[in-house]
Amino acid sequence: MAEHEESPGGVPPLDEEAAWAAIVAGYGQEPPDPPGARPFRPIENLMLPEEDVEPLQPKDSEEPKTPKTPEEDAPPTPLGSSVVFAPGVGLGGPGPRDHALADPDDADDADEGHFVQPEPELPPADTTAKFAWLAVVGGPVLLLVAVLLQWDMTWWLTTLCIGGFLGGFATLIARMQQGDDEDDDPGRGAVV
Repeated sequence: MAEHEESPGGVPPLDEEAAWAAIVAGYGQEPPDPPGARPFRPIENLMLPEEDVEPLQPKDSEEPKTPKTPEEDAPPTPLGSSVVFAPGVGLGGPGPRDHALADPDDADDADEGHFVQPEPELPPADTTAKFAWLAVVGGPVLLLVAVLLQWDMTWWLTTLCIGGFLGGFATLIARMQQGDDEDDDPGRGAVV
């Protein structure tokens, strides 16, 4: 064992070997309770009065009596009354599984102020857009029908199917609204 020298503060250095020996010797043992600690009580006995605590004796006439508030008049709450439950959850109150459907007779009165969203109106489609969509959808459908029914794939049938799809697609792309929204730049912030 090496000699121990005192550190500059006058405190002897820690003997690590002795500390480890104490830890190993006390392995598996429960540490002692701190002074003044009460012994462990199982949850079944928590409501029972403690043996070492004397109940408070009411003082006869030392203080003038004041009227009691409703909280003071209430019986003592059981242990655990400081637990706060989430809204709608309580001890004995209605819970989420206590839900019942409303009577159909009451539904007439309940719908009085109910908002019903109107059906959106689609913009009127022009003839060119209708034919372009017909070509985009109809070309592949006609090609599928021709293959399933084993028609001879003549040049005019192939041109009609593939050309109709490509022509309708090009027409729809060309008629899209151009993105000339440079005046409404959202990156400038608020405009006064």
